[in-house]
Amino acid sequence: MSGSELLVVLLVALFLFGGKRLPEIARTAGKTIRDLRRMWEETKRQMGLDLMDDVKPPAKRNPAKEKDP
Repeated sequence: MSGSELLVVLLVALFLFGGKRLPEIARTAGKTIRDLRRMWEETKRQMGLDLMDDVKPPAKRNPAKEKDP
């Protein structure tokens, strides 16, 4: 999202909800996102998927270096 699009969204939210309710709505949205992330991480941990985060993909081979002159 570009800066101008974000500004338009914030202005529309300000007009719809007003200056007094906007911080409350932002706080609630932030808490919800934090809780969802926490639940997702817990689910990954329970399923053993967090171990996959540490695995690095195999290095790409460079055929040019492997050629014999």
